[in-house]
Amino acid sequence: MAKIVVEQIPVLSDNYITLLHEPGSGATAAVDPALAEPVMERLDARGWRLSHILNTHHHGDHTGGNLDLIRRTGCVVVGAARDSERIPGISVEVGEGDTFMLGAAAAVVLEVPGHTSGHIAFWFPDSHVVFAGDSLFSLGCGRLFEGSAEEMWSSLKKLRDLPPDTMVYCAHEYTAGNGRFARLVERDNPALQARLDQVEKLRAQGLPTIPTTIAVERAANPFLRADTNAVAKAVGMEPGTDPIRVFAELRRRKDAF
Repeated sequence: MAKIVVEQIPVLSDNYITLLHEPGSGATAAVDPALAEPVMERLDARGWRLSHILNTHHHGDHTGGNLDLIRRTGCVVVGAARDSERIPGISVEVGEGDTFMLGAAAAVVLEVPGHTSGHIAFWFPDSHVVFAGDSLFSLGCGRLFEGSAEEMWSSLKKLRDLPPDTMVYCAHEYTAGNGRFARLVERDNPALQARLDQVEKLRAQGLPTIPTTIAVERAANPFLRADTNAVAKAVGMEPGTDPIRVFAELRRRKDAF
């Protein structure tokens, strides 16, 4: 299968729109386009033509550019069947385990509810990348606006189980703030400290901290480690406590952080 070329576009205060290009066919997708104009500018600069929009969920800072991009390019919008009424311009509805083809590049659709009830992720196994929207962040995860702690923990485990070399593209530059909270949870985690050192250097140079990898997040992200004794102890719970309870307490503390 074909591999994709990936480009990030920083927009708004901390959002990323991501462009995916499959060179063989020329197919190009915008993941979660908050705005249309930055997408059009990057397409023009690269000489690419937009064929698709991939929406991970319905929030306006992920779909705000949909209708303008459809008007200007005639592109096709791909999103969750469960959330079709809330995604502007959707014409291709997908769900768990479906395969979407961007040219010759195959993406597997993963349902990852929690942040929203219809949240999905797009995993391109041959390119070793996953586009996780607001479900998984580096050193954090999305707020539970529409889902339960149980749903989000299940979603995060699904993402955690992807191959360790999978690059994770999320939709916000939240890593430094997430890291400040993560340090309170696991002060003695060397993998977390290594990631924090890396993040500090990147941000000092004005560079993005995204993508991360599944391997890094497994080792350093407390929200993926709610089933470890260290994280349970950090939130005042006994070893072996149900990880859903541990995760819920982590999320409660982060919401108030």
